Amino acid sequence: MKTFTLEQIAQITGGMLSKAKDVAITNIAPPLLADENTLALALGEDEINNLSKTKAKAALVPLGVNIDGFSTIEVERPRLAMMKLITMFYEEPHVNSGVHPTATVHPSAKLGQNVSLGPNVVVGENAQIGDNTKILANGYIGNGAIIGNDCFFHPAVCIGDRVKVGNKVILHHGVSLGADGFSFVTENPNNIEQARKDGEIKENDIEQVIYKIPSIGSVEIGNNVEIGANTAIDRGTIENTTVGDNTKIDDLVMIGHNCRIGKGCMIVSQVGIAGSCVIGDRVVIAGQAGLADHISIGDDTIIAAQAGVTKSFPAKSIVVGAPAVPRKEFIKQLKIMKDAGDLITKFKKYEPLLRSFEDGVNDGAGVNTGSKTTV
Repeated sequence: MKTFTLEQIAQITGGMLSKAKDVAITNIAPPLLADENTLALALGEDEINNLSKTKAKAALVPLGVNIDGFSTIEVERPRLAMMKLITMFYEEPHVNSGVHPTATVHPSAKLGQNVSLGPNVVVGENAQIGDNTKILANGYIGNGAIIGNDCFFHPAVCIGDRVKVGNKVILHHGVSLGADGFSFVTENPNNIEQARKDGEIKENDIEQVIYKIPSIGSVEIGNNVEIGANTAIDRGTIENTTVGDNTKIDDLVMIGHNCRIGKGCMIVSQVGIAGSCVIGDRVVIAGQAGLADHISIGDDTIIAAQAGVTKSFPAKSIVVGAPAVPRKEFIKQLKIMKDAGDLITKFKKYEPLLRSFEDGVNDGAGVNTGSKTTV
């Protein structure tokens, strides 16, 4: 069991310790789940209020929160401090030492120093795996693939032929790098091509053979990249699909062929990026957003959840809605819809008077204006 003093935790998190008593910390938890040897994580207002109900004797709190008779570690960036704490207590999955007897390594493959291969791992012809890299059970490394140093691949990761993975890359369960792109062509223009060119579909019910366009490019992943479970990144048609250094990708993300993803990006779960998109550096794409093919997104752009992005946006855009528009325009649209709702409400209020007026006109009756009667 890992045990830390409050002084050690304050030093690691860069926090300011106000100690009421000595506590040996063996765990971290929210206040209501904490016991006497647990450091309560009171990072928000609700958790701070729950400290009055906790069994814990010490808590991690935002800067400026101090509770009499309670040991606190005040930090300027609570979420950053929480990351450091979790790293202290985190235990990596068990990895066997060396190459498991059931692993299959092609004689031409090259393994670096201190490489670990789990049960049923397959390493293909001319593949290269760097020093200290660990690949857990049922992983597959394709022919000619190059894996860097200090990588960690969770179970059932699949790396296609000629894929390049940088150093210190983490791939979670079921990641697929280097499957063929979704790329096809018909002998004659199909309905998609007609719709793009003319804005309508002129012909239908025409049977056509759909030919697959093979992918002869591959995938290239930069350094210090993390990719979540069951995410798929397809190989390029001719050039490589690329992901820049320090980019983090969540579970269940789909990145199509020929895409170029920049450095330091954050791509959240269930995002779909169609083929040949260019994503700049430090772009954030929130959950379930979808990007059409062949568009460019500038550096430092934020794309909101469930946005439907059908066109390119420049750097430092904040993009919202479906179809996606700049945030200011989206707010303007919301205001217009609200104003329209207010107008409808007013119209319904005066609708009986309008009907009475129309009935009078239709019947040929006069309309009383106060001093005169008009027809």
